[in-house]
Amino acid sequence: MAEEADDTEKTEDPTQKRLDDAIERGDVVKSQEVNTWFILAGAALILSSFSGSIAGGLQTALRNLITNSFAIPVDGGSLLALLGSLERTLLVIFAVPLALIMVAAIGGNLVQHRLVWSAQVLKPALSKISPASGLKRVFGKQALANLIKGLLKLAILGAVMAAILWPERHRLDALVRTDPVNIGATIHTLALRLLGAAVALLAVIAAADYLFQYRQWFERQKMSLREMKEEFKSTEGDPHVKARIRALRQARMRKRMMAAVPTASVVITNPTHFAVALRYEAGMTAPICVAKGIDTIALKIREVAGEHDVPVVENPPLARALHATVDIDAEIPVEHYQAVAQVIGYVMRLKRGISGLRAR
Repeated sequence: MAEEADDTEKTEDPTQKRLDDAIERGDVVKSQEVNTWFILAGAALILSSFSGSIAGGLQTALRNLITNSFAIPVDGGSLLALLGSLERTLLVIFAVPLALIMVAAIGGNLVQHRLVWSAQVLKPALSKISPASGLKRVFGKQALANLIKGLLKLAILGAVMAAILWPERHRLDALVRTDPVNIGATIHTLALRLLGAAVALLAVIAAADYLFQYRQWFERQKMSLREMKEEFKSTEGDPHVKARIRALRQARMRKRMMAAVPTASVVITNPTHFAVALRYEAGMTAPICVAKGIDTIALKIREVAGEHDVPVVENPPLARALHATVDIDAEIPVEHYQAVAQVIGYVMRLKRGISGLRAR
């Protein structure tokens, strides 16, 4: 029982397939702080680069509206046309800033994980409507960690903003007596300073939160020994089945080799360990290896050769060299041509001598 419990305990680091499967089903590393940082950085860029054009556009639109207010009809149709005109004007003014905010929001997700399309997260599940699961999400460890993280972030940001605004308190008090034309520049400068400080601080918070979320995600993907064995079987195949297939292939190869031994011209052996059967016929560029083996297989090759009157020649160095360098159904290497030619010449002379004796 203890061994079974250990076998199901998730103690092993996930495989790459496990991580890829998690991403495919929509379970990805996601830090909301990274998204917030990108949006805030986009807002800071907009404020520093487009605030003038936005303010100018709004000023022109409102000036025209106020200047021509006496001539604006107030009946229903005309009022709707005026609202539509104002809406189009505002869309033109804010089109680029809104597009930049959207790009920043999308970029905040893309830097954390690749684009994933998964319908699995949309599938209905009882856990999504279960009161117990809901209470766990609200009062669980993750919810408590998020609450503490949010409070700490607010406290740190509040302290930084207070440190920036406190030296400017007298300047801010004086704004009530300042010409409205000059208020915009002061507010713009302070807003940029606050946004810059917030972006710098949130960059650190976002990096730390991403590492924390990645570690949480990695821990969720951990596997038990049983899961690793099952994944190995599904991807690499059952080791027992693979061993059986390998044994069957070897058996078929041995059977095919033994069937080819009777067609050999000579079997070159190291008396007890190696045997290489070669076939050579007139017109061939080089002898071909039809069978080879060591120990038991070599013994079987010699037995089959003896049963079919195939000459067996002992040449240990050549037998070892051929066994190491030539493949089944392949021509012998060039460096062995001379040695093999001598053996085959000896066999052919031997056969002619035997044939001559029988003719007499």
